[in-house]
Amino acid sequence: MIEIIDVHKSFGNNHVLKGLDLTIRQGETVGVVGESGCGKTVLLKHILGLLKPDEGKILVDGMDINDNASHLFDVRKRFGMVFQSSALFDSLEVMENVIIGLKEHYPELGLKKMEEIGSEKLELVELSSETYSLKPQELSGGMKKRVAIARALSMDPEYIIYDEPTTGLDPIIADKMNNLMLHLKEKLNKTTVIVTHDLHSAFKVADRIAMLAEGKIVFEGSPEKAMKTDNVFMKRFIQSSSLISVE
Repeated sequence: MIEIIDVHKSFGNNHVLKGLDLTIRQGETVGVVGESGCGKTVLLKHILGLLKPDEGKILVDGMDINDNASHLFDVRKRFGMVFQSSALFDSLEVMENVIIGLKEHYPELGLKKMEEIGSEKLELVELSSETYSLKPQELSGGMKKRVAIARALSMDPEYIIYDEPTTGLDPIIADKMNNLMLHLKEKLNKTTVIVTHDLHSAFKVADRIAMLAEGKIVFEGSPEKAMKTDNVFMKRFIQSSSLISVE
């Protein structure tokens, strides 16, 4: 479980997070949505321990991740991160990108075992063995995202975080990405956070929507509840997203 308790964060005079509270329960998929610049990325960096709050706490399974450096290191190993840009290493082949974390943290496994794990994760994201020796520049945007997900899963994390997973993808590929996230959610039952401005994606994949505005979570509820709410922030965001129905 991830607990974000009364978190404040400022950069100079810009007060980005203003007493933000959010709990993400075990096995749950939460879509954190909001306009560009509302603080979603700042929140994500706090969850990963890349930023420390000015006030408040981030607890992972009851452990304050900012208590000491060893806590933070232990916690980070339990997260699989899928970056918006995919963040693949251009000089490495697909398989090498997927197993890079295993090489760094678990060298005792040996290359054969690492590649077995890599193959398993690449199969999970529906990439065939023909892709394993390709470089990132030979992949489409959607394939790069799949490799990034396989890499995030390589160390069997307890938590998965997606940062804008459909950004830069055309509508057809974005929908395939949503279907893949749904498939992984059902198959793996990982605690998952999807940080996105894409309401269609959040509504399709998440169990619960958390709307971030003015430095706080201003709405929480199921996608169905979000569609019917009178909350002014949520209603405005739905209208601006041209979201008419939930599939």
